[in-house]
Amino acid sequence: MKIVIVYHSITGTTAQLAETVAAGCRSVAAAEPQLIRIEGVDIQQGRYKNSAVLEVIDHSDAVIFGSPTFMGSVSAQFKAFADATAGDHWVEQLWADKIAAGFTVGTGYCGDTLHCLHYLQILAAQHGMLWTGLDLAGAGDVKAPNRLGAQAGLIARAVDSAIEAPDLETAFYLGQRVARIVSRLRRSGL
Repeated sequence: MKIVIVYHSITGTTAQLAETVAAGCRSVAAAEPQLIRIEGVDIQQGRYKNSAVLEVIDHSDAVIFGSPTFMGSVSAQFKAFADATAGDHWVEQLWADKIAAGFTVGTGYCGDTLHCLHYLQILAAQHGMLWTGLDLAGAGDVKAPNRLGAQAGLIARAVDSAIEAPDLETAFYLGQRVARIVSRLRRSGL
């Protein structure tokens, strides 16, 4: 099961989440997560130009998108990547029926991070992907997974450039959940 985790990170906190999501994927038998970091060198004159990354995603079973929240949405670098999928990938629905999920990180308890997560969810929907949210209640216990209560995916909070432990637990769980769903779908022949 090939699961691509495509993300952009500036300070390292989104990368830390991506690595933890990958560890969660690896905890499920036969899951093969691949981390793909969106790099500035892949953006030329404002356009994302790495077709090899898009091809890796073409051949995956699932994609987990990650971006820091900047000004209530994804980073400009992640947006350049997303815009690069608007041509043939969107028109031909090359990613249709793939499992998708997403994560974001901000410095506040809200900071409009849910809007960023919804952006990732809409990106997946435009490609005909099947979105996987969290099935963790997130009842407001500050020490529990999904403590910030986002059912749509993982919202994490960074404090002093570090991800807090409950959010790392949620990242691991998100990767594990996506891998379990892909496994279950494969077993059922879908």
